Amino acid sequence: MRARVVVFWILVGLLLLPAVALTAARLTEPDSRVGIALVAFTPWALPLYGVVLLLVLGRLIVRRGWRNAALPVALVALVGLGLHGWWYAPQVSGANPPAADGATPLVVMTANLRLGEADGIEVVSAATEADVDLLVLEEVTPAVLADMDRAGLRDLLPYRVGLPGTMASGTMAFAATPLTDAARLPTSLGSWSFTMGDLRVQAVHPTYPVDTSGWSHDLDDVVDAVTQGKPDLVVGDFNATVDHAPMRELADRGYRDVGELANDGWHPTWPTSGSFDVLGLPLAQIDHVLLGDRLAALGMHTITIPGSDHRGVVATVARK
Repeated sequence: MRARVVVFWILVGLLLLPAVALTAARLTEPDSRVGIALVAFTPWALPLYGVVLLLVLGRLIVRRGWRNAALPVALVALVGLGLHGWWYAPQVSGANPPAADGATPLVVMTANLRLGEADGIEVVSAATEADVDLLVLEEVTPAVLADMDRAGLRDLLPYRVGLPGTMASGTMAFAATPLTDAARLPTSLGSWSFTMGDLRVQAVHPTYPVDTSGWSHDLDDVVDAVTQGKPDLVVGDFNATVDHAPMRELADRGYRDVGELANDGWHPTWPTSGSFDVLGLPLAQIDHVLLGDRLAALGMHTITIPGSDHRGVVATVARK
């Protein structure tokens, strides 16, 4: 019996401690690599707290003599569950202003090509299948761009902004209609602003939080660029989730993820491979299509990008 008790509390501890660590990181916003990573995984505290609460309540029902030990744990789990539920709630609830009657949908896709190692032919195929109007790609190299052009990208989306680069530096946008007024934005990995018809767009790629100061500086630059440029769309691999402070600042300024606005829930996009990969299960949503107040969210979903460690995002929007 005593062994079962020990095993039970070990299990509770293994679930509760990481949940509390995620809560603490979200509340304190540490600027270390570990702290930034913990904030990215904030939504995972919800199932952890939920399982802890079920386990402890079940034990309380079966063995009432455990109240002195179990009640405080149940209270911690309940408070954590409520707090994280509050943080998560905007993903599935809230007002979603409709599109204008007769407004033509605009399909936007973004994908990180993982240092150019992604399958460019499959990217073009996915864009074709989704009938994409605007495609924003990060980590475009000359080789993968050549593959995509041979696969028909230039015919599918003939207008482009940006340049391929070495390793992670190439950010590009491709569209079915002319892109004008292109200007480079000051992030480490390449970001651009441009105009598409009457829409102002920013294609962004801040650096990874491996370089914590560079990550913070790049995201501050994105916030500044959005504040000054007032784009209608901000698209790309942000290397940040809606729980990170810069993304919350963008939300406060009226820029929210299409999935959140459409109440489509949480769509983690990274990692699908690499050292953080868990059975191919992405853990954090760091790729986003953010909307300003001139556009309505109709829906979004993620897609597999062979050879990449990100899932692609396909979002459908329309003018209000």
